[in-house]
Amino acid sequence: MGIQLWGAFGGFQKKTGALVGRWLNGQNVITAIPHPSKKPPTEAQLNQRAKFGMLVSFLRPISQIIKVGFKDAHAEKQSAWNAAFVHNFKRAITGTGPFTIDYPKMVYSMGILSPVYDPELVVDRPEIITFNWNGFTSGSGAATDMATFVVYSPIIDRYVCLTNAVPRSALTFELLMPPDYKGHEVYCYMSFVSANGKLTSNSSYLGKMPVL
Repeated sequence: MGIQLWGAFGGFQKKTGALVGRWLNGQNVITAIPHPSKKPPTEAQLNQRAKFGMLVSFLRPISQIIKVGFKDAHAEKQSAWNAAFVHNFKRAITGTGPFTIDYPKMVYSMGILSPVYDPELVVDRPEIITFNWNGFTSGSGAATDMATFVVYSPIIDRYVCLTNAVPRSALTFELLMPPDYKGHEVYCYMSFVSANGKLTSNSSYLGKMPVL
């Protein structure tokens, strides 16, 4: 049953007959109920579906971080999630089938703050990854910018994420990894958010390291 909210000439929400109404990006959108095609999907369509599903599964666990990281990097009437998806769909999927994620090209944040400068990863103790960096900034950036760390293990398909961990001025941070990451090679990323939460930096891929 459709629900009409704005009078006889307004839009509606939910299903009514062969039409479906929904509220999308500040507008009421009415579309026909889609009918499944009787034609078998082409190879190109199957490839697009495979890439789409792979990227959705990869990005969904960090959707809240993406919501902040891409909040100023999307077009009008486009969500932060959609902007991040489009960016990574074009750049971070490789192969012709089966497809793979190009982890160094994955981006979860884009903004005008200075990114991490001269980063270094150190793994010399069990279950600890040490992030080091230089306090230098070019352009927009401050010592009070807060660091976000993202670590991904493809072996168990899981993330370790920490937002607002330490200020840029700390120059180092020791990230404690869960015990079940031991022996895994993980991909490490880092970004900054201004202290007031209004500005973000590009996320930076720092490298692949083993967890001792």
